[in-house]
Amino acid sequence: MTQQTPEGRRADALRMAEMAAAGKRAEAISAQALIDDFVATARSRGLPTERLMATQLDGRVVKTDKQGWYLNKKRSVAIGEGGEWYVLTVPSTTWGRFTGVKLQPSQPELVVARGGRDGESGDLVEFLQRVLDVADGAGSDG
Repeated sequence: MTQQTPEGRRADALRMAEMAAAGKRAEAISAQALIDDFVATARSRGLPTERLMATQLDGRVVKTDKQGWYLNKKRSVAIGEGGEWYVLTVPSTTWGRFTGVKLQPSQPELVVARGGRDGESGDLVEFLQRVLDVADGAGSDG
């Protein structure tokens, strides 16, 4: 077995990183299609949005500048009014509790809370359906 040169290892690592990024982009495109359908359905049903709150890393809950629908009981992931994907765990700031925080959307994922310990991970489509079911009175709190 021949040993690879440092340049060869770097090139392999770069290729693997590029493939992983391409996979993430493809996942985000698929997830966004599901989210766009959810937003259209939620609007057609008159499902109200609410002010999104975020949790700072120090545990403080702070207001945000966005409205939307929470996807899970922990309220750590939400969909914004325009179909944006928000992860609602944010860095702690001194002024956050007074002024609130400005959320930036993230790339959506097909698995909600992937790798999370809270027992609330699962397929995006199931979480979106749960929000719609709860709004219709057909499901449990999501």
